[in-house]
Amino acid sequence: MKISRSALALTVPLVLTTLTGCSMTDDNSARGTDSTSDSGSDGVRSAGTSTSRAASDAMERVSSGVYDLIGVEGKASDSRPGVQECPGKDRDTHFQIFHQWSFHPASESDLGTAMRHLQENLPKHGWKIVQYSQDTSKNKNTVLIADNDEKKAGVHITRMEKRNPPKLSLMVVSGCYRVPDGQEVEHF
Repeated sequence: MKISRSALALTVPLVLTTLTGCSMTDDNSARGTDSTSDSGSDGVRSAGTSTSRAASDAMERVSSGVYDLIGVEGKASDSRPGVQECPGKDRDTHFQIFHQWSFHPASESDLGTAMRHLQENLPKHGWKIVQYSQDTSKNKNTVLIADNDEKKAGVHITRMEKRNPPKLSLMVVSGCYRVPDGQEVEHF
């Protein structure tokens, strides 16, 4: 799937802010220091320590798990995760992973079934649905947002039935990682 960098630059920060509100602990609470909140002033939760590549691989596995829950025949776009800065953190030592992809059902009539499967199955696999509603666009797309504390990830799914062809647009986003001491974030 081809996505322009400028489109990602505008979309990813909004989605990252929306998705990373799950109850992961921030760097201070993970170290056992006093923290009055699970997140920093930026609201982004900690996902622990990892290299960019290892975290990217983990988010691809999370996306794969979400794909498996769709439960209808179709085709997913071919895209790789990317690295995004953590708001308010040093870009050389902290990062988030985002993986944007789409799903086109083999039959347009299966789009609603796919969304229903996700709504029913995500909670059975550790996801907490935090929003299920229509967006404010003229198409009134259905939006499902869910967090998974164990996977330290969030997913934003938009059912775009008025697109030609209809599709699900998905964005899987990690919490904020810190690279191991002595390493820097690899941006890709």
